[in-house]
Amino acid sequence: MTEKEISYRSSGVDIEAGDRFAAGLAGIAGRTMRPEVIAGIGGFAGLFRPELSGMSEPVLVSGTDGVGTKLMIAQRANRHDSIGIDLVAMCVNDVLTIGAEPLFFLDYFATGKLDEHVGNTVIQGIVAGCEDAGCALLGGETAEMPGMYPDGKYDLAGFCVGMVDRSKMIDGSAINTGDAIIGLASNGLHSNGYSLARSVFFEHAALDLSATLEELSHPLVDELLAPTRIYAKATSALRDLPIHGFAHITGGGIAGNLVRVLPASAHAKLDPKSWPEPPVFRALRRFGVPDSEMRLTFNLGLGLIAILPQSAVGTALKLLSAAGYPAWQIGEVVKGERGVSL
Repeated sequence: MTEKEISYRSSGVDIEAGDRFAAGLAGIAGRTMRPEVIAGIGGFAGLFRPELSGMSEPVLVSGTDGVGTKLMIAQRANRHDSIGIDLVAMCVNDVLTIGAEPLFFLDYFATGKLDEHVGNTVIQGIVAGCEDAGCALLGGETAEMPGMYPDGKYDLAGFCVGMVDRSKMIDGSAINTGDAIIGLASNGLHSNGYSLARSVFFEHAALDLSATLEELSHPLVDELLAPTRIYAKATSALRDLPIHGFAHITGGGIAGNLVRVLPASAHAKLDPKSWPEPPVFRALRRFGVPDSEMRLTFNLGLGLIAILPQSAVGTALKLLSAAGYPAWQIGEVVKGERGVSL
C-alpha cells in the first residue's frame, strides 16, 4: 500500500499558483506607479518616498475598509471586474475627506483555493480604481486558506495612505452658520446596505439577478454591481476653494455620516427634494423599506458632501460639473444642536 504524499499542495495550498498570480500582479500594478515609488510589488514591503516640497508640516492620513456583502453579489453572479474598484473607493474616499492626496494603496485577498482568473479580474479592478484615484498600488497579500472559505468564495480588504499639509487639513472646525452644503451624486448603492438590499430583492421579493424592475432600464445585477464612485478628481477640483468640511456617505446614511464633521453648535438642514434620487432607492421603497430605514441605511443618491461658504457655491458647482461630477446645493448650516435634519 502506497502511503499518500503529505505536502502543502495536498493540504490545499498551491504555492506555484500563488507565485504565478503574484508575478502577474506586479506587471498589472505597474500602470499605477508614481515617481515616489522606490520598490513596489514583489518584496516583503513596499517602499514609497513622498514628495514633501511645499508642505510645512506633512501629515499622513490612512484609511482601511472592505466592500461588505456586495462581495456575495459579485460571487453569485460570477462577475468580479468591478468589485476591486469598490474596494479602492471605500478606502480612498475616506482619506479624501481630510483634504489629503491619496499616495498608495494595498490590498488583502483571502480565499480557500486561489482561482487565478478570478484573482486577476479582481486585481484589474483594483488597478482601475487606483488609476482613477491617482494612487500607486504598492503591494498587498494573497492568502490561500483551505477550510476557512468555501470553494469559489473570497474576501477583500484594502488600505490607503494619503498626505496633507497640516495647515490645509479639513476637519470641520471651520464650519460656520450660513455655510452651504453641496451633495455629489453617488452611483447608486455604492457598497453599503447590501445585507438589507439582498434581503429585500432576493428573499422578500424572490427576484433573481437577471430581473428587470420597472424602475430600472437594466438588469438588477448591473445595478447592484455598479462600482462605487471615487471622488479624487472632485476633491482635487475643489482644492483652491475654502472647503470647511467633507463627509463620505457610507453605512449610516446621510445623517449618520454628515454629523461626524459638524461642530457642537452647527446643525445641517437639508432639503431631500433638492437632488434626484436614483431609481434603485425607489424600488427598495416600493418593496416595503420605510423612509426611516432608507435614511438610516442608504446614501439616497449622495456619495460625498461638501460644506463651504455660500459665496463659493457657484464656482464649486461649475468645477464639479467640468470634472464630471453631478452636484447640487442640498442645504445649509444653521445654528442649533449638532445634528442633521433631513
